[in-house]
Amino acid sequence: MTTRIISGILLVVTVYFGFSHGSRVFQKPSAQYLEMMQSLGITSPMRIAFGIVSIFLTLLILFPKTFFLGNTVRALLLVLMMALALKVGNYKFALIEIPFIMMPLILIYLGHPLKNLSL
Repeated sequence: MTTRIISGILLVVTVYFGFSHGSRVFQKPSAQYLEMMQSLGITSPMRIAFGIVSIFLTLLILFPKTFFLGNTVRALLLVLMMALALKVGNYKFALIEIPFIMMPLILIYLGHPLKNLSL
């Protein structure tokens, strides 16, 4: 029971971050944000694609059947962002991503909170 509660809380937090970070691409980006993306080698179309994929993956983790796939691809996307940051020497950005990578991995370990729910 405790596992389901922790998994549920992590799921809600992940959904919040997924939608908030994904929807950011539909807002006018700040100069600092654009500069950071450009330093990573991410163009504006790539930035929009990352945002749309982030929202899609967030939707996938809501459902038990696509939970594993959504979390796995989400973790891979975050590893890609970290790798791009490390490539350009932005260690602070790479370190900030560590908790965000841990969330989908912990969720995979714990499983979907509604997976074996008997109604």
